[in-house]
Amino acid sequence: MALKVGIQLYSVRQSLKADPYGVLAKVAEAGYKYVEAANHNALEDAGVGFGVPADAMRKSLEDLGMKIVGCHINPLEPTRINAVLDYHEALGNKNIGCDIEFFPYNDIDFVLRRCELFNRVGEMCKERGMRYYYHNHYQEFQRFGDKTVYDIIMENTDPSLVFIELDTYWAYRGGQDPIDLINKYKDRLVLLHQKDFPKDAPQPLVMYDGIVDKNKNIDMDLFMETKEALCFTEIGTGTLPIQDIIDAAQSAPNLEYIVLEQDHTQLDEVESINVSMKAFRKFSGIQWE
Repeated sequence: MALKVGIQLYSVRQSLKADPYGVLAKVAEAGYKYVEAANHNALEDAGVGFGVPADAMRKSLEDLGMKIVGCHINPLEPTRINAVLDYHEALGNKNIGCDIEFFPYNDIDFVLRRCELFNRVGEMCKERGMRYYYHNHYQEFQRFGDKTVYDIIMENTDPSLVFIELDTYWAYRGGQDPIDLINKYKDRLVLLHQKDFPKDAPQPLVMYDGIVDKNKNIDMDLFMETKEALCFTEIGTGTLPIQDIIDAAQSAPNLEYIVLEQDHTQLDEVESINVSMKAFRKFSGIQWE
């Protein structure tokens, strides 16, 4: 089945802060029908992260012919989950996800405690007919003992409660082949994130190739210090084998959406998502409606 193409609103986050409804209209005008939000202020805002009530957001999406297919929640604070689920249930969003996690180096007990939380959140979602998903960056592909952190998470969470949104860009940057990960975890894959890596990037593709020591603690400070804006380019204009990824993803039985995301751009944000839209149209196995 062809994957429906969506856009992660993090790609236009600065523009959304200034004019959320106006920028949503521009996203729709670009041709995107499916959106995923990223709420980095979940302690104060139970919604999609730019201070709009659920009823107004739902009306705006409906008026624009758009559908929300997921939302990142940060921080994933247990005391806030019910409020978050209330908002997203009212919005009509069936999927909420983990935004970013850091694991103290070699502290497997910490990973296991987070797995317990992920299972609890997954159960809370399931009770409402919703799904909880885990989104990776590159730090989950550190090895703690003889396994990656990602494998520890997958082995210690309930597949019926904790699904995944595989970010193929960050998997590559963690030294992994995302196609192998798609094949390994295809039954849990419900969203796919697609970025792109530029031809003239100032860093190697793999973060562990001289940028970050894989045997050191990776925290938010280190992540932000080493995250290079020039290592992102409009999706479909770079070097990643996107068609191969799409082809592999066809085998995932619960996957419906491939979501484009631009962490950084040298263009205006709205112009950037338009460029990605045009560049991404060359691939097969996708649809826009």
